[in-house]
Order: sequence, then C-alpha cells, then structure tokens
Amino acid sequence: MISQTPKSASIHPGPGFRIRKNFPKLDPVLMSTFQEYEVPDISDALNRLYALDAAITCQTDKRHRLCGPACTVHVFPGDNLMVHKALDIARPNEIVMIDAHGIHGMNAVLGDIVCTKARHRGIAGFIVDGLVRDMPGIEDLDFPVFARGTTPVGPLHRGPGEINCPISCGGVVVNPGDVVVADVSGIVIVPREWAEVILRRLEAHKAHQEKYLAAVRRGEFSNAWVDDMLKAQDCLINDDGMQPKPVPDPSDVFPLANGNGRTLERTDQEKGA
Repeated sequence: MISQTPKSASIHPGPGFRIRKNFPKLDPVLMSTFQEYEVPDISDALNRLYALDAAITCQTDKRHRLCGPACTVHVFPGDNLMVHKALDIARPNEIVMIDAHGIHGMNAVLGDIVCTKARHRGIAGFIVDGLVRDMPGIEDLDFPVFARGTTPVGPLHRGPGEINCPISCGGVVVNPGDVVVADVSGIVIVPREWAEVILRRLEAHKAHQEKYLAAVRRGEFSNAWVDDMLKAQDCLINDDGMQPKPVPDPSDVFPLANGNGRTLERTDQEKGA
C-alpha cells in the first residue's frame, strides 16, 4: 500500500508564499509631517474611506501613537511564520501591519516574545487585524500593539504567507510604504502616492479650522447652513402645533384578497370608523 502526502497540501512559491524585501518609500521628513495632524482630520481628507475598522484598537497604553510606513504581512489562518520573518524584513520605524483574517481569526499571531524582538529591531509597533496574546508581558515593554482583541490560543509556524504585498487590514487595502497613523482615535492609511496631496489638503484645512474654532469659542457662529441643507432636501418641518396627518393604512388603499383571488372589503368597524 502506497502512502503519500496529497499534492493539494503542497505550498507553492509565488502568490501566497513570497517575500518582498524592498519597496518605494516616502522621504522620512515628509512622512513625519503627518504627526502634526489628528487621525480624524486625516480621515476626512481621504473622504472618510481609509480608516480601519473601529474594532481594531490599541491594546497597550492609550497614549501610544504610531506614524510611519507600513510593512505588510499576510498570514495563513492560525499561523505566524511570516510574522517572525517580518522581524528580519521590516526596517527601523516601520509599522508591521498584519492581515490575520479579522473576526474570523481564532489564534493569536504574536505575543510578548515577538514584541520583545521587534522592539530590539527598532520596529515602531504592530497593527493586527486579528488577535494577540501575552498582554501583561507586552504592556511591560511599553510597545504599541493595536488589534481586535486577545486570546490565549497560540499560532502554528508553517506558512504560507506574504510579506510586503498588498493586504486587506480592517477593511482597507494597505500597500507596503503607505503612511500609517494610529492612536486612541483610530487608525488611518494614506496611500503613499497621494501623501503630498493629502498633506497640502490638511495644511489648508488646519488654517481654516483654527480660525473657525476661535470664532466658536467666542460664541460667533451660525447654524444657518443646517437649515439650508434641510431645505435643499425638502425636510418636513411642522411649527404650527398641529399633528401631521396620519399615513393611510395600506389596506385601505389596496383592497385585500382572499385565497381565491376575490377582493375582500373591510367593514367600517375594521377600519376604525
């Protein structure tokens, strides 16, 4: 009798099992400029479509803030082989972002040992669309870790997986080198090729916002714009103290039919007369 491993269980090189060591990066000074702006403002400048799922939160000190380029990792469910390899690939100050299958993940993909190694390598922190473990040990490190939650269940170390390829993290596509800004307010991704445009947009907004907030603090503001929006959308506003007319009962408008397709008239009593 012949016994052999099914070929369908083989791991193949290429998509799903590959590592990219280098990718285009922004100028570090340009990258650091995003530190000057709040996460909600950056999200607004990106049309509110580049913020990660709010379920991914800071699991460590709520004062932790990350701002830097993304090093992306995609792991097989329940596995973290590529997380360990990312410790060799990620450069100092990069933020390792891990697609660990979100709410469907059952295993932690990192713990205090991986975080200790990452801290020695100069990695800025981890953002995990999935689970982590060993939080008491991680908290002692004062090392930023964002994730969906914790579990005591550890991972396997077999692969496959990818490093520095596009991933989906918290519902947002993240490419290696994209700008990541994360704090207690949330996490936002700025596509690398749009960074300069977004910075100009943020700078213009900041100047306007500072002037507006100063006026609000003085009590100088108007909500006329709200009325304009309501009027433009034909909002029904009742100011005469009268109750609005009731909406007709659909069965008064459309006759009922019995099982034979014959129309059944409603009695006055049924209509509430």
